[in-house]
Amino acid sequence: MKLDSLNYQKIKKAYLKFIKSQEVTSEPFRNKLEQLNKFYLPISKIIYSNYLKNKKTKVIGLTGGQGSGKSTISNILKIILKKGFNLEIVIFSIDDFYKTFKERKIMSKKISPLFLTRGVPGTHDTGMLLNCIKNLRSTKFKKTVIPKFDKSIDDRSVRSKWIKVNKKPNIIIFEGWCVGVTPQKKKDLITPINKLERHKDKKKVWRKKVNTELKKDYYRIFNLIDKIIFLKVPSFRYVLKWRLLQEKKLRATSKGKQTMSDEQINNFIMYYERLTKHMLKILPKKANFVINIDKQHKLKSIQFN
Repeated sequence: MKLDSLNYQKIKKAYLKFIKSQEVTSEPFRNKLEQLNKFYLPISKIIYSNYLKNKKTKVIGLTGGQGSGKSTISNILKIILKKGFNLEIVIFSIDDFYKTFKERKIMSKKISPLFLTRGVPGTHDTGMLLNCIKNLRSTKFKKTVIPKFDKSIDDRSVRSKWIKVNKKPNIIIFEGWCVGVTPQKKKDLITPINKLERHKDKKKVWRKKVNTELKKDYYRIFNLIDKIIFLKVPSFRYVLKWRLLQEKKLRATSKGKQTMSDEQINNFIMYYERLTKHMLKILPKKANFVINIDKQHKLKSIQFN
């Protein structure tokens, strides 16, 4: 599928403008046009071709470790699909469907204190998420709202700040660190993966519950995904490094809102370690597109499965 030169110029202009708005002083984007032509355009063309087959709303899952670039890439794909292919796009994150602080507090008392911390499967409102995706995909589309989660207060935003979707989308970009993950085998849950699990999940209650959640509601949600894009980081160590950079960016733009210290992030990341490492094993074979990210945080290569 070829883009005419006019559409390509429109994409290029909007893409470069967006990239410029995203650059942090310490981390400039490299090889911008090469990335556009080698990674983003080929993926967008396949998504568009897939949509054309029956013109039904398609759900694109975009997944990868914290700080791998999911929200940036989501917005780049939106620019291309909108400007180049005239499609209606909706983006949302699994993070926006976290349970309220109050709901997680109840869960932490009933099941495990570790469920107070948002992140793992079990800490999302899966009923709300499933209904949202079904509403957006429905042939009888009705105006819908998508919740927002405010990480600075660790709670759901007030309803007035939710995203209003007035027009049926052609493409839904559903991004999140655990989107598309499958359950682990029982034997893989036995050995604790870090000091958090060693000291605070001695009876394996937390990790077993997370795994059970993946077999139930999350399976039903992830089953609605048409194509998965996996941002493959070099190793879990880089998730921490890039999450620290992400927080630095947040501090610069959050205007006095509460952010996390480096030590808090170190502890926070431990909640994500088990499933992130599991995803690094399984998703390179399962995902439709695998973008390999190098140690310099640059897109290195792409694999089409």
